[in-house]
Amino acid sequence: MPVEAASIVTTIVSNPLTGVAMDGYDPISFFVDAEPAQGVADFEFDWGGVPWYFANGANRDAFARNPEVYAPQWGGHCPSSLARGYLSDGKPQIWLVRDGRLYLFHSDANRDAFLDSPTATLAQAQANWTVLVKGLNGPEPGMMPQAAKEP
Repeated sequence: MPVEAASIVTTIVSNPLTGVAMDGYDPISFFVDAEPAQGVADFEFDWGGVPWYFANGANRDAFARNPEVYAPQWGGHCPSSLARGYLSDGKPQIWLVRDGRLYLFHSDANRDAFLDSPTATLAQAQANWTVLVKGLNGPEPGMMPQAAKEP
């Protein structure tokens, strides 16, 4: 019997083997470090039904206070793909922080397409997310673009 996509694709992109969000990258590091850092299991925080790893306790605590600010938008799904009407996992190695929000992209080409028309891409991605999220497993994360809060 075929497996339905909704049973595998979730609202928060996580590693299929470990279950950890963002392949274990520390989401805070995208905002404060020159390069994103790998987190470690010693500094884990569960949010949205998924474990998140951090490089240190201070980053974990900052995330715990306001995860919607630091978590990637749309649970880590690629905004360019969402704008085209489908889901694809964003990769932490292909990222962008724009207007105080973290976006993960499936490919360099998707990030380039986003940079060509970010406002239109974000609007279309949000419109499509509200429909696509209904078929996903897990709680609907509060990770849709909104007025940026200061980290």
